[in-house]
Amino acid sequence: MIVFPNAKINIGLNVVERRADGYHNLETVFYPIKIHDALEVVVSDKLIFTSSGDLIPGNADDNLCLKAYHLIKKDHDLPPVHIHLHKNIPIGAGLGGGSADAGFFIKLLNEVFEIGLTNEAMQVYARQLGADCAFFIDNKPVFAFEKGDQFESIELDLSTYSLVLVMPPIHVSTAEAYSGVKPMGSENDLRSALKLPVFEWRNVVKNDFEKSVFKHHPQILLVKEALYKKGALYAAMSGSGAAVFGIFNKKPDLQELEQANQVFYDV
Repeated sequence: MIVFPNAKINIGLNVVERRADGYHNLETVFYPIKIHDALEVVVSDKLIFTSSGDLIPGNADDNLCLKAYHLIKKDHDLPPVHIHLHKNIPIGAGLGGGSADAGFFIKLLNEVFEIGLTNEAMQVYARQLGADCAFFIDNKPVFAFEKGDQFESIELDLSTYSLVLVMPPIHVSTAEAYSGVKPMGSENDLRSALKLPVFEWRNVVKNDFEKSVFKHHPQILLVKEALYKKGALYAAMSGSGAAVFGIFNKKPDLQELEQANQVFYDV
C-alpha cells in the first residue's frame, strides 16, 4: 500500500521559553501544503528500509519510519515489512518532511494491519518520535504550542490564494537555528493576528528564527525580499528554514527565482 505524506509550513513562530528538558516552548501554526513524498509498505520476510529520490543523510537505521515500526511493535503484533520511501520533500527546509513520513507511516500500519488505533492513540506514538510528528495524524491547520506537539484547531483556509514555496540550495539544521534565538514572549497573539487580512500579517506575524538564520544565510533573506517584490501579500521562512513561502492573490511569474532555486507551487 502506498501513501503520499505531505509537507507543512509554519505561519508565524514564536520561541517562548527554554524548558527544563532542553526543548523549547513555542507558538506556531502548522498548515499542510501539497508537496509530497511517497511511502510504500508491503509484508516481507524481514524488516527492510530502502529509499529513492533525494538523498537522505545519516544512518538509514535511524529513519523515523523504522523507529515508528519498532515503537508500535512493542505493543502490537506486526509482521516484518519492506518500507520504501521516495523522498521529494526538501530536507533541512523547515517543512517537516521526516515528521510527515513518520506520521503517515503510523497511519499506514494502523490501516494495513487493522490495529484499531484512534487518532488520539496514534498521536501518542507520534509524539515520542518528534515534536511535530503528531500534527500529521489529523493533518489539518492547527495552532501548536508547548514543544509544538500540543494543538488547538484553528480556522484557516488559504485555498483561494496562490502559495509559492522556494527552497534555496541551503541546509539549515534545527540546532543551528535555535543557537541564535533568545526565547521571549510574543507581543501579538498569533491566533488573533491570523484573523486579520493576509496583507496585514507582514507587520504582526513573525518567525523568531529569521533574524539569526538570515544573518548567517543572507541568500534566504534575498528570497523573502524577492517574493515581496513579486507582489506577495505575506512572505516568511518556514520553521527553522531554509524554505521560504509567499502568499499571493494570483500565481506570479517566478522565472528569475527558478533559475537559482528549486520552486514549488501550491495552488
